[in-house]
Amino acid sequence: MHEFPIYHWNGLNIDVSAFIAITVSAVMTFVLVKLLTRKLSVANPSKTQNFMEWAVDFVHSTIASTMPLNRVRPFLGLGLTLILFIFVSNLLGLPFGIVTEIHEPMWGVTADTLAHHGGHAELAWWKSPTADLSVTSGLALIVFLLVHFLGVKMNAKHYFQHYFKPYPIFFPLNIIETIAKPVTLALRLFANIFAGEVLIATILMLGAIGTPFMIIWQGFSIFVGAIQAFLFTILTMVYISQAAIHDEDGAH
Repeated sequence: MHEFPIYHWNGLNIDVSAFIAITVSAVMTFVLVKLLTRKLSVANPSKTQNFMEWAVDFVHSTIASTMPLNRVRPFLGLGLTLILFIFVSNLLGLPFGIVTEIHEPMWGVTADTLAHHGGHAELAWWKSPTADLSVTSGLALIVFLLVHFLGVKMNAKHYFQHYFKPYPIFFPLNIIETIAKPVTLALRLFANIFAGEVLIATILMLGAIGTPFMIIWQGFSIFVGAIQAFLFTILTMVYISQAAIHDEDGAH
């Protein structure tokens, strides 16, 4: 397995490959949306416009499955951003890898690590950002804060009451459930994408023999990346609905 370059700054250990990948994912998501929404036309829509309309309808119906239809619109932008950014991030590690070899301690690689690898080590500068637990934890933390902020802002009475339902004795269990939600969000996304990249690294060790396996796995990884982006997005909307909208309009 490769080592990843670490930049030490004010006591923080920053994974350079993850930082690069997050930046690239954000830029690619922005560029993708701009390209898909160019030259919009009602009379003669292009194929890219039709695709974008399909994507919006898909996310709209996904969110509508978690909350009343009349409450979907404010969360449509969030849903689109999440599903596109996570999908792009999940696939970044598939096309290629950028690896350099070092022979002296640097970028967080210690002398002991070099000695363990025979005096040299390989640094991987490219990976799917969602294959890093700190990245998926950051996404889950954003969702966690957003859910509880919206719960207090939009439906405070229900939000505080639900901690004591169905009976006050369930309060500790409801707290544990609240904490577990972002943890499972982060771990589910990380585990699936990281396992895929580990398998890709293993197949690469097979050389030419692994080529057909690599082609098959690349295709399957696109499917897995799409499913994980969908699951993260729909669970986010479920949590928002439970905290901020559930019971407000007598729904669910």
